[in-house]
Amino acid sequence: QVQLVESGGGLVQPGESLKLSCTSSGFSLENYRIGWFRQAPGKARESISCIGGSDASTYYAASVKGRFTISRDDVKKTVYLQMNSLKPEDTAVYYCANACTLVAADNWGQGTQVTVSS
Repeated sequence: QVQLVESGGGLVQPGESLKLSCTSSGFSLENYRIGWFRQAPGKARESISCIGGSDASTYYAASVKGRFTISRDDVKKTVYLQMNSLKPEDTAVYYCANACTLVAADNWGQGTQVTVSS
C-alpha cells in the first residue's frame, strides 16, 4: 500500500526551528516529486515547497523562501522540511504529497500540526 507519513510537528516559539519528515512506504521516492503543503485554520491548502525526483530541483513559495529548506534522502525514503525563523503565521497543519501542485497530488499524508506561539 502506498503511504506517506508526516512527523516532526509541534509547538514552538517565534524564531525557533522545526524539522518535518515525510516518509514513504509502498513506493520508491526517488522517482517522484514530493511537495509540502500547509493549511491554516479557515484558509485553503497551499503549496509551500517541492523537490524534484531525478534532478532534486527545489521550489519555495515566497512566504517561506530563505527560511525553509527541503531535502530528500532516498535511501531512507524520506523528504525533510527544515523550518527556521518560524513565525506565528506559519501555524498550520503541514502535509506532504506525491506532487508539487494541489491538482496533481493524489496521495496525501495525514498531516502534522505546527503551532508557532509565544
